[in-house]
Amino acid sequence: MNVVGRSPLGRLAGGTGFYLGIGAYLLFALFPLYWLVKISVTPTQLLFSEGITFWPSEWTLANFGSVLTASNFPRYFLNSVIVSIATAAVVTVCASASGYAFSRFRFKAKPVVMFVLLLTQTFPLVMIIPPVYRLMAPLGLTNNLMGLIVIYSAFNVAFATFLMQSFFDAIPKDLEEAAMIDGCNRFQALRRVILPLTLPGMGATLGFVFTAAWSELLFALMLINSDSQKTFAVGLLTFVAKFGVDWGQMTAASVLALIPVCIFFAVIQRYLVQGLTAGAVKG
Repeated sequence: MNVVGRSPLGRLAGGTGFYLGIGAYLLFALFPLYWLVKISVTPTQLLFSEGITFWPSEWTLANFGSVLTASNFPRYFLNSVIVSIATAAVVTVCASASGYAFSRFRFKAKPVVMFVLLLTQTFPLVMIIPPVYRLMAPLGLTNNLMGLIVIYSAFNVAFATFLMQSFFDAIPKDLEEAAMIDGCNRFQALRRVILPLTLPGMGATLGFVFTAAWSELLFALMLINSDSQKTFAVGLLTFVAKFGVDWGQMTAASVLALIPVCIFFAVIQRYLVQGLTAGAVKG
């Protein structure tokens, strides 16, 4: 007897297993976020006395109020927004230009330049902090946000260049040639034809660089001393006292810090999803 496909019971079991797997993955991925929110709304006196519970017997927003009114977190928050957006914009523009050059032009030094860019991604950051500090201090780029923008841009542009190159490689050169036959020069063909097609790639690059700058701690900790110039990643350390940690306020600040990231990715979500798939296949 010939059987076409699986039986209804088999399809039901397969579908159930699939959704159970998805549910288990979502539970595993989202549980730390849930626990973060749970601690942030738990009164301080119950954090250790109540034991491990999946929901506190009492809840409060006092931790959020203290973070917003009795700490410098709003300033740290604003500094991180400025640094992350500026870094993402600068790196995306530079990586788009260099990625286009690597994709479309052939020159003798190209393998060497690409090797050097790749080599910059292999050094441990701890090893290069002293020379970076010695280089930036005489230029007045320590203890201010501009210094962080410069250093974040320098260390993210290499990977972003390779990322953007993959998107340019996926666009046929025939489109540019057709545009130039119709009267466009190379820059006009790039601006009018190629760049609109690489918007998904630019969205993916923006998302990657924004996240990297938003969560970076090491350079911000080493280069910034002034309290008014700290980013939120460094500002979280202010909740760590000599003899304890204010877990309620720290987790409340962490929850608040997720808001701009969620908003940013909601804005670029369409381009980000297209970019993550379109850049993976050439042709």
